[in-house]
Amino acid sequence: MTNRLATAKSLYLRKHAENPIDWWDWSDAAIETARRQNKPIFLSIGYSSCHWCTVMEGEAFSNESIAQYMNANFLPIKVDREERPDLDSIYMQSLQLMTGQGGWPLNVFLTPDDLVPFYGGTYFPVEPRYGRPGFLQLLQAIRRYYDGEKGKLEAFKEEILDYLHQGAAVAKAEEVGATKDLLWRGLDVNTGIIARQTPGQSFPMIPYAQLVLQGSRLHFESKYNLKQASAQRGLDLANGGIFDHVGGGFHRYTVDPTWTVPHFEKMLYDNGQILEYLATLWADGLQEPAFDRAIALTVQWLEREMTAPSGYFYAAQDADSFATPEAVEPEEGHFYVWSYTELAAILTPEELKALQEDFTVTSEGNFENSNVLQRRSNGSLSPTTEAALMKMFRVRYGIEPEAGGVFPPARNNQEAKTHNWPGRIPPVTDTKAIVAWNALMISGLAKAASVFSRSSYLKLAARAADFILENQWVDGRMQRLNYDGVPAVAGQAEDYALLIKALLDLHQASLSFLQNPSDAASDSPPSQWLAQAVQVQAEFDQYLWSDELGGYFNTAVDSSSTVGGLPLMVRERSYTDSAISAPNGVAATNLMRLALLTENLEYLDRAAATLQAFRSIMEASPTACPTLFSALDWYQHCTLIHTTPDLLASLSGQYLPTAVCQLADELPPGAVGLVCEGLSCKEPATTAEQLLTQMLNSQTREV
Repeated sequence: MTNRLATAKSLYLRKHAENPIDWWDWSDAAIETARRQNKPIFLSIGYSSCHWCTVMEGEAFSNESIAQYMNANFLPIKVDREERPDLDSIYMQSLQLMTGQGGWPLNVFLTPDDLVPFYGGTYFPVEPRYGRPGFLQLLQAIRRYYDGEKGKLEAFKEEILDYLHQGAAVAKAEEVGATKDLLWRGLDVNTGIIARQTPGQSFPMIPYAQLVLQGSRLHFESKYNLKQASAQRGLDLANGGIFDHVGGGFHRYTVDPTWTVPHFEKMLYDNGQILEYLATLWADGLQEPAFDRAIALTVQWLEREMTAPSGYFYAAQDADSFATPEAVEPEEGHFYVWSYTELAAILTPEELKALQEDFTVTSEGNFENSNVLQRRSNGSLSPTTEAALMKMFRVRYGIEPEAGGVFPPARNNQEAKTHNWPGRIPPVTDTKAIVAWNALMISGLAKAASVFSRSSYLKLAARAADFILENQWVDGRMQRLNYDGVPAVAGQAEDYALLIKALLDLHQASLSFLQNPSDAASDSPPSQWLAQAVQVQAEFDQYLWSDELGGYFNTAVDSSSTVGGLPLMVRERSYTDSAISAPNGVAATNLMRLALLTENLEYLDRAAATLQAFRSIMEASPTACPTLFSALDWYQHCTLIHTTPDLLASLSGQYLPTAVCQLADELPPGAVGLVCEGLSCKEPATTAEQLLTQMLNSQTREV
């Protein structure tokens, strides 16, 4: 028998539809019922490809005794964090305050009258283990606390609210102020985040790596080598087990510090950011063959498995998959790993030997008696190794790697187990579209297209952008999600900021293909992407800008940010980077780019106001906000380059991190380009060499 979640659009919510727990969605009806029945709310937040979310769904949430007690004593609510990142952010901060750490599943208990949390945790087992209490015993203790310790409960909630309000009300600086020393410090301490190898898990952390690479062109004293640190992060990503060397695409992180064994889910947001980062490293001069191969294979994976017929990109693929149609539970990583016995049967002795020379393949394996492929060295793979990898692709997918085409998604466990797959059973794919994540992939494809002169990448990006622009507005407002052609959920700050960035990236990439109209991404001129960016920015400014504090709120005041008659506990302006860059850092850089490209200085004023709004955070907690430091670099070194179509094409391979290009309407006689630094222009360049020198000097100028 199914519960209310059976009709949900979210794959994550539907995964809980057969639980005996009487789940509700986040709604007025749920809150009002909890108040009427005087039940504390059990709020559980996760996402479809989360491994421990899946484990808890199959254990505690499927347990009849737990469900019976939960239904009688609590009002259980399920939320997909990918639908509501605003809710996730607020309650994750609360959990981190309560326990000192966070993660998913995010499980918190709220009082129904004000929705303030008073207890929380992540994964709870059915029986006590891993140093965690059994879930039923925990529920019983929490209900006793709720009923019998009202004074302590209210005092604790007051602490939580004070903390959240302090975090939301960041003090605004009087002015942007002296910025050079602040930028140097931000670069130095954030390089430490990337350069130091620490025990435990390894995450891509692209917002940090991107800042370090961006700052590596500048000359200042640091105990770190920024160029080396940023290069090593790219090599770890392209060579490590975090990359799927057979089918393409990057997993979310590795469980070790050596980039060997991944947590196997693949998230669109990681892959878009890593594409952009590797292409940028290439443009900066590190033309490592592994980067080109990783980008090409990831684009093939994107086209084969992650692109909807209408052009948008799917959100994620699970870490787990079924070994056989008869299996009761999926196994982590089964789709991706290889036993030595299997490899010996698939490959010739020469191919197996070559594979072992290039990858860490052993009879013992490195993950549960199986092998995750990890490169032993840089450089190109041998033809014999490539032949071995192609055979492994055929075994996994049951199709030819060079055939192209689409590998259909398994949309749920039932489809995964019942479809007649020609190879292994694939993991479940979450086929919803998320605007922010699509935007990250559009940016990655646009950068790779211009750096490698591959128009096919640009066309793939443009098609996704066209889908968003044509389908994600309802009554004049952007919608964050799309479920099989149906837009849903009001757009949030990260959707606006990252989409504007993507449109500006498409504008810049399209300029490099002006000489070859047949390679154009679409029939629209590059200026059309800029016009769309201006239009989306206007909506962003209208609904999410804070006139009082500066910066952008996560949600609009008229959006679905109220429930049960209450607004969210706090109205946040996100500035802290995580796996994805925080929207206010991205927005500040967008505003600088728009100011240069449109010559509208109101954008410059708003960029300055955003940096003012968060300057105190940049001074006190620089490692929290690398993207704001990237924006500060733009504020100091912003450069506009006017030039001709032929030179625009040649510039596409250059790394100019705080510059934008524009097709010159008119240049002085004999000039080939004009370089403008902030609000002043240099003398017109009369040769390509002079133009390049001016551009490079502008990127490192003293301010």
